[in-house]
Amino acid sequence: MKKEVLIAIAGLQFEIAEDEALEVISPGEYYYKNGKHYVLYEELQEDENGIKGGITKSTLKFSEDSVEIRKRGFHNVVMTFETGKKTVTCYQTPVGNLMIGIDTNSILVQEFSEGIVVDIRYTLDINYSHVSECIIKIKIVER
Repeated sequence: MKKEVLIAIAGLQFEIAEDEALEVISPGEYYYKNGKHYVLYEELQEDENGIKGGITKSTLKFSEDSVEIRKRGFHNVVMTFETGKKTVTCYQTPVGNLMIGIDTNSILVQEFSEGIVVDIRYTLDINYSHVSECIIKIKIVER
């Protein structure tokens, strides 16, 4: 059974010079199948000048020990988070491709009567150079 939900994704990167925060809130659809949670949602993308660039369709798939974020459209990427593992993927953007490395430290999935919270902590590399320590907090609530 699919449910209409709101998904809030908050990310924080701890960099040497400054900390950078980002939050996206989108409506979406949630369902549970074969032991995995799924959320389908769309994001409106903007370029660095604030000009609307297009829609990215996203799929979030997760369980207790892994999270996959798949984006198709303005940006294209499949990011996989697995505790204790490092994954490498190509992040395709309109201005070029980046190789990103994700070294996942921890994943915590908490289910509550009002929704689900997913906490991911990882180290981010871009083009094989360390960039920052990061946290993603995902909150899914029924609409």
